[in-house]
Amino acid sequence: MNAINVGIIGVSGYTGLELLKILIKHPKFKLSYVANSEGGVLLSELHPSLKGVYECKVLKTDIDEISQECELVFLALPHKTAMAYVKPLLAKGVKVVDLSADYRLPQDIYEEFYCPHTDNQNLKHVVYGLPEITKDALKSAKLVANPGCFPTSAILGLLPFMEKRIAHTPIIIDAKTGVSGAGKKLSDVTHFVNVNDNIFAYNPLMHRHAPEIAQKLGVDFDEVHFVPHLVPLTRGMISSIYIQVSSDFDALSTLEAYYKDAPFVRISHTPVDMKNVAGTNFCDIYVKQKGSVLFISSAIDNLMRGASSQAVVNANIMMGFDESLGIPDIAYVP
Repeated sequence: MNAINVGIIGVSGYTGLELLKILIKHPKFKLSYVANSEGGVLLSELHPSLKGVYECKVLKTDIDEISQECELVFLALPHKTAMAYVKPLLAKGVKVVDLSADYRLPQDIYEEFYCPHTDNQNLKHVVYGLPEITKDALKSAKLVANPGCFPTSAILGLLPFMEKRIAHTPIIIDAKTGVSGAGKKLSDVTHFVNVNDNIFAYNPLMHRHAPEIAQKLGVDFDEVHFVPHLVPLTRGMISSIYIQVSSDFDALSTLEAYYKDAPFVRISHTPVDMKNVAGTNFCDIYVKQKGSVLFISSAIDNLMRGASSQAVVNANIMMGFDESLGIPDIAYVP
């Protein structure tokens, strides 16, 4: 099969850079269009780490040009901005993997936690891009909503045990993430002096990823108690999850059986850590039961499994390739 031309809109940020790093080396995707809101610079000016590796001109986004150059486009854009591009791209027959939050939720829930939605028509046709649960639908998808990083970690940890969970009991998720999850934009919160030697919760119990977790698990928002923390690390995410379950089952065997055919979920017999998944698309999961309390720990790279590498996995499936094609699987250790 000939190479498939793909593009990235929004190459300036961290997720855009991670997409570039994967697609430059991808055996079947040809990077044919690289753009941001302004254009007019060389890629190495935005990302000096790519100097001598890959060079091209960063273009100002143009829908007509994209439709002539690409079969599929990745949108590495903020919420609200992304939806403005989806409708015209789909109208011109370009498939889209959207890394923003714009198509992850039903309109009413999205608007409660984000902003007014301007493309509710395409909300009806989107596929949520978590391959472990939507792989068949992804094969025929034209628009994929890439999951959020916190929801990816939490949902993958919880899915095997939802049938064992005592109905309507609290789902408690204590999550830690590296600072890259906040993006490149400067803020007081992510200032070095504030983050270094520090750890703190933010938006406890009302973070906008909580409704995404609840909606995809099929539970009420009030049952999900989600508290994210910012930790002084560049990348990585770990979720400590607590639920109440019936005590008459083998939690480890249940976890292993559920993910026996999932190439990017690894079951750990010891508590997981972020370093072993850094730079990969793996989600490592550990489980421990004490009576009716189940502790689940899941670790991902927030920029990779939580964003860019998962987006390429989704694109692989959409275009008929093996989901593992071109996906990094060796961690940044040490």
